[in-house]
Amino acid sequence: MRVVKEGKHRLGRRPRTRLILVLGGASSGKSEVALRLAGNDHPRAFIATGQGLDEEMAERIARHRASRAPDWHTVEIPIDVESWAAKEGPHYRTILLDCLTLWLTNLVMAGEKDSTIQEKTAVLLRTLKQTNARVIMVSNELGLGLVPADRSSRAFRDLAGRINQQVAAKADEVYFVVSGIPLRLK
Repeated sequence: MRVVKEGKHRLGRRPRTRLILVLGGASSGKSEVALRLAGNDHPRAFIATGQGLDEEMAERIARHRASRAPDWHTVEIPIDVESWAAKEGPHYRTILLDCLTLWLTNLVMAGEKDSTIQEKTAVLLRTLKQTNARVIMVSNELGLGLVPADRSSRAFRDLAGRINQQVAAKADEVYFVVSGIPLRLK
């Protein structure tokens, strides 16, 4: 019997899930770094959580879509990412979720409480860990700028920080991107 290897893994066997978190500020290059970290393992899925609710956001989404190779299977899921991951995630070798901050925004706008969001994050992480894929999650680091002037913006910044900490604690690797340069933190 001859064993044929593909990369470091035998054909027919899937590697354990590798969870990677990519953090950075707005327009820091984190999405481009995440795409590089995703590599070329196929099949691969891109989970887009952004919604084109206005012209500017629709243009951002179009630019992001154009920056990806056409072999990415793109799914637009503003909220129920964990259900998709449970059903479809095991079919992929690579899953890139861009981005946690927009997912969080969608949950807050839907009226979810902080405690519910933190539990949904735990469920999402458990579900993604069961896919046996390389999972890259992109999120904004909101805590490096000025303290927001209004209470709801401060509360959102704080919640985003807690969610990022929750994901980073479970991640195998964490990168912080500054001016397109990734710094490995974990």
